[in-house]
Amino acid sequence: MSANYLFYNGSITKTGKLIISPDNRSFRYGDGFFETMKLVNGKIILEELHMERLFSSLERMQFQLPDYFTPAYVREHVLALAKKNYHDKLARIRLTIFRGDGGLYDVNNHFPHHLIQTWPLDNSYRSLNENGLVLDFYRDARKGCDEFSAIKTNNYLASVMGALWARQHKWNDVILLNPFDRVAEATIANIFMVKDGLIRTPPLSEGPVNGVMRRYLLKKIREADLPHEVSPLHPDELLQASEIFLTNSIYGIRWVKQLGNSHYTNQTASVLHKQFLEGLF
Repeated sequence: MSANYLFYNGSITKTGKLIISPDNRSFRYGDGFFETMKLVNGKIILEELHMERLFSSLERMQFQLPDYFTPAYVREHVLALAKKNYHDKLARIRLTIFRGDGGLYDVNNHFPHHLIQTWPLDNSYRSLNENGLVLDFYRDARKGCDEFSAIKTNNYLASVMGALWARQHKWNDVILLNPFDRVAEATIANIFMVKDGLIRTPPLSEGPVNGVMRRYLLKKIREADLPHEVSPLHPDELLQASEIFLTNSIYGIRWVKQLGNSHYTNQTASVLHKQFLEGLF
């Protein structure tokens, strides 16, 4: 069932109405960010981690919050909108935050304009993918490494062009590199590799988004005392790995069967999914 309603700045309204003006700074400059969450049976999965990232991003991007804008406010209206759209059983939620109108140097204010949208998901989003993904590297753009690279900003050009490239070549996704020709992430997911039993993923200093599922899995991997390492990854290391898998809040874990001419298994991905995600999703 498609969404008939959205939530904008305090009110539920019908979809299809004009929300922003041509002078909006997010439209002009990408001045904002978004949070993607998964809702299962009326509950935001990993809600605490999402709220931590949301409010950290608000602070980092210098938004000025009204007193009512709290985690409880966000939760209340996410759940209300999902229920209104009949998406409260299994859904993807997107919360977009953006500044209002103004030029580059004459912003009107720093109020966090906010838009919530919901989409239904089917049960395939609760399981590990049966067919492995096919990936390749995208080299026409680089994911930056700076104070804002861990935020899911509305300036998403590298991922947008990478996704177009993947679609043109009939790949499932592509891997984005940072300015140092090391691995950053996939277009909509963090990346992990396994070699000789060691699970590895790039640190945030290498440019990946501070993914909620990445944080959750790293915590669980540490608690389970599994061999792991957060360290820079070179493209050649991915090509020589025994496993590659991608993570995000909607799919959880998706295993990769092919990157370029290299092929992979899914033993570790299957174990991690069964141990840490089956009861969560």
